[in-house]
Amino acid sequence: MRQLIIFSLLLCGTAAMSQAPKGAWKSQEPTGSTSTLIVADNYLTIASYSVLNKSYERTEGGPFTIQGDQMTYTPEFNPSDTAKVGIPIVFTVTKKDGILTLKYEEAMVWMKIDESENAPLAGLWQITERANDGQGGLVKIHQEGTRKTLKILSGTRFHWIAFDAADRTFYNTGGGTYTAKNGKYAEKIEFLSKDNNRVGMNLTFDYKLENGRWEHTGKSTAGKPVHEIWEKIK
Repeated sequence: MRQLIIFSLLLCGTAAMSQAPKGAWKSQEPTGSTSTLIVADNYLTIASYSVLNKSYERTEGGPFTIQGDQMTYTPEFNPSDTAKVGIPIVFTVTKKDGILTLKYEEAMVWMKIDESENAPLAGLWQITERANDGQGGLVKIHQEGTRKTLKILSGTRFHWIAFDAADRTFYNTGGGTYTAKNGKYAEKIEFLSKDNNRVGMNLTFDYKLENGRWEHTGKSTAGKPVHEIWEKIK
């Protein structure tokens, strides 16, 4: 029930703060279910899942703006309630001592996981080029139309989403923890909407970051070669 209230607050409520609470935040349930909130400069995503049960529950996200103590959030994807997509929500947030509180009819509390400061990959990224099955030359993708594949990162957490906001179609999502050091980018999968059996997998990629372009190569959770270019959205 508390899990539902969390999303109800974000979709229906109002909350307060003058600066975006950038970084990653979590709300842990006694059942073992976790809700993770990742906030970049002007975009946020939420995912609910259970690592213990290897179960994905739900997700939503979209851009936001802040003016004074008002944050206006507009969902770009919400497969559990597509009627909410594209409808702005104004809410208030308070943040103090590593605790983020969302207030509406009730107050919900998120605990800080990490910061985004000094993390080169922190922010919002969109995939723009990919090699077919990781082989051959890179091909531009998502240059036309409204389909997007995004990845949002904090200092230690990542969440990627594939969707089309125009027709409210949702394709896939996944996320977990990551590290990036000395040209190696590593992910540990904590949820994956299309295949829960891959929860717990560790993936390692070679990566380089140049002029807002993130290139990485390695293998997917299915063991297929991956070669992708992601570009940072500012």
